[in-house]
Amino acid sequence: MTSELVPPPTYPANWTRRHLLDLESLSAEEITTLLDTAETLKRATGDCRTKLPLLVGRTCANLFFENSTRTRTSFSLAARRLGADSLDFTSSGSSLSKGETFVDTAKNIEAMGVDVVVTRHRTPGTPHLLAQNIRCAVVNAGDGAHSHPTQGLLDILTIRQKRGRIDGLTVALVGDISHSRTARANIWALQKLGAHVIVCGPSTLVSRRWEELGVEVAHNLDDIVPRCDVMNLLRIQFERQSTRPFPSVREYALLYGMNRQRMSRAKNDILILAPGPINRGVEITPDVADGPHSAILEQVTNGVAVRMAVLWLVAGAAQSPA
Repeated sequence: MTSELVPPPTYPANWTRRHLLDLESLSAEEITTLLDTAETLKRATGDCRTKLPLLVGRTCANLFFENSTRTRTSFSLAARRLGADSLDFTSSGSSLSKGETFVDTAKNIEAMGVDVVVTRHRTPGTPHLLAQNIRCAVVNAGDGAHSHPTQGLLDILTIRQKRGRIDGLTVALVGDISHSRTARANIWALQKLGAHVIVCGPSTLVSRRWEELGVEVAHNLDDIVPRCDVMNLLRIQFERQSTRPFPSVREYALLYGMNRQRMSRAKNDILILAPGPINRGVEITPDVADGPHSAILEQVTNGVAVRMAVLWLVAGAAQSPA
């Protein structure tokens, strides 16, 4: 059902950041500002279906050096929903193959009149490097296994909408924690907002070192299911692994997949999230993915809302004197 339209938000006086590179460096107040802005923009655009002329005359460029469908499409749609022009750049067939550096490529794109650069790269820290070398705003759309801030924000926005709060909730991140930039983004933001975070998976993917970040580490999913208010089921990222971390996919699904039997032991109002792409029958069975506790498709809609908020806020801050 389409939300009731509300007036567009007023630009928040407490937002001064020209870039969104991670969630680790943001305060709880700044994270809340992003979530509140996304909520208002979602409602003002009828669940992200209509346009608001907040970024008319601005250009947002997607510089993606890793494959992406959901994130790049979501950022492009978010820019257009705010009236901005959107430019998609991929490394395949670009001047990078001729020896041009990543930074020089970005500078050339910026010189075409771009206001915001959204970048994804397999190397951690790449967006931070870019922010030091170009004048326009930079948004991190995923840098290696380091961080994916807008994914973390859309997960948390979905939790807040469905449960009404973050503080005091127990949220489990289940799966490939070791290689997950989504897990890192969620951990930092959830803890800042008062949630208790559990990371769960096989010991080869969930080291005890994670306890140093203040999270609880678990290796037995059945032990934690009854305690959780939210379960965020992360994809096994085989493309980032040099060795197989468990004997078989079938064994992983048996030990860590969310299925009907585990749902029967969960809280009656448990919320199921998955950042996608989901592997049905591995991290989650079809009946759970499509069931009443799942908010997977709502996460997708919230992704557009969050990215609208991020683009609007960083574009506005980038126009202010340094």
